[in-house]
Amino acid sequence: MRQTNISRDNGEAAETLLKWYDKKGRTLPWRAKHGKTPDVYRVWLSETMLQQTQVATVEPYYRKFIKKWPNLEQLAKADRDDVLRCWAGLGYYARARNLYACAQTVANEHNGVFPDNEESLRSLPGIGPYTAAAIMAIAYDQPAVVVDGNVARIMARLYKVNKPIQQSRTRLENLAARHSPQHRPGDYAQAIMDLGAVVCTPRSPKCVECPWSSLCEAHATGKPENWPRKKPKRSKPRCYGVVFWIERPDGAVALRRRPDDGLLGGMLEVPNSGWHDRPLSEGFVGTQSPMKTQWVLIPGLVRHSFTHFDLEVTIFAGRSEKAPDGTFWCPKGDIESQALPSLMRKVVTLVQMTEMNLQ
Repeated sequence: MRQTNISRDNGEAAETLLKWYDKKGRTLPWRAKHGKTPDVYRVWLSETMLQQTQVATVEPYYRKFIKKWPNLEQLAKADRDDVLRCWAGLGYYARARNLYACAQTVANEHNGVFPDNEESLRSLPGIGPYTAAAIMAIAYDQPAVVVDGNVARIMARLYKVNKPIQQSRTRLENLAARHSPQHRPGDYAQAIMDLGAVVCTPRSPKCVECPWSSLCEAHATGKPENWPRKKPKRSKPRCYGVVFWIERPDGAVALRRRPDDGLLGGMLEVPNSGWHDRPLSEGFVGTQSPMKTQWVLIPGLVRHSFTHFDLEVTIFAGRSEKAPDGTFWCPKGDIESQALPSLMRKVVTLVQMTEMNLQ
């Protein structure tokens, strides 16, 4: 589908992309059907979920949220723990806390209506420059420069930008602004996202299908996948921790809530040692565990990768009649429905697979 003689600066490029989108655009559950007015609540919800997360991962969570809270008023009235439970497993949990805070702010301070300008949108919890621009373009069909990872990659290839995205963000945003049209800004924003998601992919871009291939300086080199330039990868540090699985004789399990600030903020967890830069000795269990009991080592390790480090966790199990300070008892049958992050769900799975003889 290679095009020829498309001008970058007179709107032809945008029109060419829109024609491609009209034929090839993705059907996604949060997108309004052709001719229908987008729902700003659905746009905001989906864009929040899509931050640093792939569409395939987001779709089931989005459907679950919309079924449970079909509008902003209902989400604002929800219990925060319920919101965190529904988010569990999606990661980057500050998004869930900000989502709930934003819903309450819009409901209580904006009469339940999202502002229709970028400055006011950016004053809301969890809404940064990208999400504000996406809401303006997609929900309100107002011209806005929407630059996510897909758009940044496309601009880096179109103009063969030689610095990594992190070092050329301002230039890439300026290039994206040059292409953003006054006409159909919402469709254009979704079109260029789709182009990056299904055609101008990070690896093995499908240039033969690209409506902008004749404009693309990286394509002209024959190796478009070499752009954007990559920062040298640093090896991630490995951290270590001990998790203390504490059961009551009737099988209830001790859980506690993490502070709102920091990693996995606001989520529930099995009591643990925190994360350390070296393996912890078995002597640590006796001196630093949350209670005195006979601890049983669970065979195997739980491994989990965070953005900035890898984690290796050892599990010790024990029994107690009394919940340690700062914890509460959760019936074993209810643990799967709790707001546990993926790391803790791995802990639960390993324990459930193990036959234990707790004294």
